Order: sequence, then structure tokens, then C-alpha cells
Amino acid sequence: MRSRRVAGAGGQLRVPILRAVSVEQAPGGVRESLVAAFPAALEADVRVVLALMPREQYPPVGWFTVVVQGENVTIPARLYNPEPARSAEEGLSPLQSVILGCLYSRHHDGFVRQRRIEQVIAVAEPWVVPFVVQLVGEYVLEILVAIRRGLPDLAMVGSVQQVLYGGFLEANPEFFARTERRVVSYWSCYWRSLFTEFWSYPGGDLLEMLRSAAELTTGRSCPRYTPPGNARVHGCC
Repeated sequence: MRSRRVAGAGGQLRVPILRAVSVEQAPGGVRESLVAAFPAALEADVRVVLALMPREQYPPVGWFTVVVQGENVTIPARLYNPEPARSAEEGLSPLQSVILGCLYSRHHDGFVRQRRIEQVIAVAEPWVVPFVVQLVGEYVLEILVAIRRGLPDLAMVGSVQQVLYGGFLEANPEFFARTERRVVSYWSCYWRSLFTEFWSYPGGDLLEMLRSAAELTTGRSCPRYTPPGNARVHGCC
């Protein structure tokens, strides 16, 4: 896999370039393919949002498929659409605004991803969850901290967040395993000098909270793909 350099803490970070997926695979091109990022019941609202979005500069890349309440959704890892004008967004319904926020949490600009995920993370909808979990497996430290702040009840038995995220992870064990491996890889490559113990890294702390949510839901231990040890640091945010 090829990579490119981006600015980050301590100098230049080498970040993988995601493989492009041809939008010709989906009838209607890019816009039609983005409809599949949400459950079918939201299609009408998704189409309103897509009509508002400026034309993409490049096709989306890095698609991944997960299960949301028994239904497959296919989400892009990166979008290259400029953001709509704020005045245009004001005409959206609350539901449509959340859909827009989820889509732009996949934006190629990390500042946009952070701002958009902060807008939707508290929304208690199952279809928001995969957009959040995908970001846990990415490399921007500030986004990890924002997610940690936005999910304070994730490991609390019976909380809305525990039920939502635990149910999603129960249905998508391979996606969770892949997320774990990515968190460990980014920590080891880019953040190990700042967080010498994996559990002091915000991504490591988030993984333990997600694991707790999943295990409370399933009643059994999840496979572990993280470094051994119990040196977990609380209050990283």
C-alpha cells in the first residue's frame, strides 16, 4: 500500500493512501453509492442531504460494509466533497443534519471530521455508531479525545451508549477486531513516544470502553488484539 506524508505531532507522519473503489459499481454513480451508507428507511432524507452537497472533487475511497440492526450499510472511508454553505444547511431537518454530519465525518480534512463527529456523537441512533467507531481506528489524536469526551457512559451497564455500541460490536466482531489492530498500529507508529504505555493512549482507552460495552451485551469475553498489561490510565481527556 502506498503512503503519503502529513504534518503531525513530532514532525511528519506517514499515512496510508486508501485504495479507490470504482463508483461505477453502484448504479447512478457517487450519489447513489452514498445512499447505501444508511439504512433503507432513511433513503428519502439521505437524498435530500446528497442534493445539498457540492459536487465531489474526487470519488470516495476505502468503502467498508458493516451491519446495522440486521441491515448492511456500506460507508466510504474518505469523501472529497466541499462542505455546503452554512445557510444551505439551515434548511435541513434535525434528522437530515445528523445524516450530513455523519457523511462529513468521512471527509478527507481531519478538522472537518472532528467538527462533524462532535456534532453527531451524542445522537442515540444505531446508524451513527459505525461512523464513530471507524474514527476510533484512525490516526488523529484530537478526534480520539473528542470521541472519548462524547461517550462518557459507554462502559456503564444499561446506558443508552452501552446498549447502542455493544449491540453494534456484537453484530460486527470482524470490524471491531480490525479497528483494534489499526489502533495498535497507529499508536506504535506515531504516538508511542508520547504515550509509552498503550493504555495511556486515548485510542487504547476507547478500545477498553468499547470492549466493555460489547462484553456487557454478549455476556462473554471478546478476543483481544491489543498489547498485554493493565496499565490503563483514566481521565485522558
